[in-house]
Amino acid sequence: MSIFEVIIQGIIQGVTEFLPVSSSGHLSLYQHFTGNSGEGALLLSVFLHLGTLLAIFIAFWPTILGIIKEFFLMIRDIFTGRFKWKEMNGDRRVIIMLIISCAMLLPFYIFKDFFENVAQDTDILVEGLCFLYTSFILFLSDRCKKGDKKFENITVKDSVRVGLFQGVALLPGVSRSGSTISSGLFSGFSRETAVQYSFILGIPAILGGCLSEVAGAIKEPSTDFQTMNYIIGFVVAAIVGICAIKMVNWLVKSDKFKIFGIYTCILGLLVTAIGIFEHCNGMNIVDYIKDLS
Repeated sequence: MSIFEVIIQGIIQGVTEFLPVSSSGHLSLYQHFTGNSGEGALLLSVFLHLGTLLAIFIAFWPTILGIIKEFFLMIRDIFTGRFKWKEMNGDRRVIIMLIISCAMLLPFYIFKDFFENVAQDTDILVEGLCFLYTSFILFLSDRCKKGDKKFENITVKDSVRVGLFQGVALLPGVSRSGSTISSGLFSGFSRETAVQYSFILGIPAILGGCLSEVAGAIKEPSTDFQTMNYIIGFVVAAIVGICAIKMVNWLVKSDKFKIFGIYTCILGLLVTAIGIFEHCNGMNIVDYIKDLS
């Protein structure tokens, strides 16, 4: 894989991880049409995700630092018997709610093999349908009533809803950020709270997925470890990711979220049509075009 191809994938990852258009779906499409797939692509994807993870820490460092400090204070209070549910501050409450949202991923672990097979499959029809699903929830969230819930107002029901939406986003083509931001807006979160909760929630989800993929890649003896490619991809994804976070934050606050609904709808229809075409012809559309020429 050339450095140019790595940079392109880093840009795709950095932009689409945070814009509600599905990073896994776009990377899957890129690899499908260019033939850049396999274990090398899987390991590169890990580093790209780690790059966007760094972007989250940089963009929300004050909030994340406050949550980390409060986490250790909460552990202390739990072991000393001073922890009280009704007296939790905003940071402490969001920690509990984030844990509940993450716990909602556990039922989806039963279908782990299914999600992995869909992500690595050469059939893009599923991605097309998932893009359409993403478009649907984005349009709904854009039309829902503006909420005003802050971190300290998030309920268990809210965190469960967001967690379940995030579980569905394991499918390629379903946007994780789009799903969690939309479900937050459905729950009455303020625009700013929905964005912050979504991206901070992405930390354990992205990290857990990376560790799982690394373990799988290490077990594969044929994996070609291309150090420079991974470093470049990591840096590009991080830089582009920071810019994308700022863009999403502005677009959500300015009620322009439906732009992504339109984009994913058009993309979903196009990818679905190509997927049906490939099913009917039994071959990749790129190979089909090459044969015609």
